[in-house]
Amino acid sequence: MTEEFELICMQMITNSGSAKSSYIEAIQKAKEGDFDGAEGLMEEGDRYFAEAHGVHGSLLAQEASGEKVEFALILMHAEDQMASTEMAKVMAGEIIELYRKK
Repeated sequence: MTEEFELICMQMITNSGSAKSSYIEAIQKAKEGDFDGAEGLMEEGDRYFAEAHGVHGSLLAQEASGEKVEFALILMHAEDQMASTEMAKVMAGEIIELYRKK
């Protein structure tokens, strides 16, 4: 496993984690009635998530160009974190909408 590969995986993990934290904080803001704060945190989460997707995309582009991409447990963990972050985003949006209607 190369250092570059590990770095890409860690960027996916950390950006996904930061995005997930922002989405969870957005729910808390909505719970308090601060919908502007919630919206700002959702946007912040989206920026982190876009970063995670960007580095993931570099691995996909590498493989698409014919270069073998290593498979490792850290990559599987990174992709799992991205998938759970995507679900957190969807759920946060739905929960915030429910708080708006309250």
